[in-house]
Amino acid sequence: MATLSQIRDGLATSLATISGLRTSGVIPGQVNPPYAIISPDGIEYHKAFANGFNTYNFTITVVVGQADSRTAQSLIDAYCSPSGASSIKSALESNKTLSGLVFDVMVSDMRNYGSTTIGETTYLAAEFNCAVQSN
Repeated sequence: MATLSQIRDGLATSLATISGLRTSGVIPGQVNPPYAIISPDGIEYHKAFANGFNTYNFTITVVVGQADSRTAQSLIDAYCSPSGASSIKSALESNKTLSGLVFDVMVSDMRNYGSTTIGETTYLAAEFNCAVQSN
């Protein structure tokens, strides 16, 4: 059975396939954008008989610098695209089993496109909901 830490690391490995995007399996104290923050958002237990199936929910927050608004929006738009080399959805779903660690990875939606503050710095960000099915 996969641990929460192993799943976070697997998601980070998938996101690292996007050129220039920084990420980690741990929530950082500070970010150096563009950065994808992987945050556990809940676990649904007992999804099958004898505790054979669990759903791990994650929020993936992608932040980019806002020094140039047009460039920042172009960059975050590419991350929000359902396909392409910079697509968060494509990167996460390209290895649906996290190399055999889980049963499935699915990105259901993007939300909260806009400004967010981390520390004392304001970034442009978007959040992605990701569900991971595991035993």
